[in-house]
Amino acid sequence: HEQRRANGMLERAAASVRAQTVPVEHILAEDIHHLGAAITRHHGLALVDTEWTAFLDSDDELDPDHIEQLLACADEAGADYVYPWFRVVGGSDPFPIFFGRPWDDEHPHQTTITILVRTELAKAVGFHKPPPGSTVDGQRGGEDWHFTLGCIAAGARIVHHPARTWTWHHGSHNSSGLPDRGDARRR
Repeated sequence: HEQRRANGMLERAAASVRAQTVPVEHILAEDIHHLGAAITRHHGLALVDTEWTAFLDSDDELDPDHIEQLLACADEAGADYVYPWFRVVGGSDPFPIFFGRPWDDEHPHQTTITILVRTELAKAVGFHKPPPGSTVDGQRGGEDWHFTLGCIAAGARIVHHPARTWTWHHGSHNSSGLPDRGDARRR
């Protein structure tokens, strides 16, 4: 908990939320008990009372117009779930072939959790820790992937906004949602 604050990741992420060009209400759900991203997101989501929810991990940083762009895209496309793309600092894009490719429910692919989703949908689907080694169509994925699959099953209209609206700061403090790795480790 203290190390996470010391490395500045959480503060940088929170500052990027406060810098949005549209007013946003934000809830900070910190994994102080080291339960993992799925449980932390699920608990944070229970506190949300807005039409839309956006998620942001501590190793991410939003561009100032991130939310504005996603809201405009959702409105224009009649979407329930909008995902943009990212720039990577300290690593490389693990899914470069998906940038700019329109979403296809018949051939879903990994997105990230830095999305905009209707809160009612997010609460209905929820976040759950997937069983170890679980795959869907040969793709291994964590709680983000299972959340996306749950949204598809719920009939959500998913749209890709083909713009890089946030930065993923990848590095030794990245936890990838696991409670015992990176910035989530007890120090």
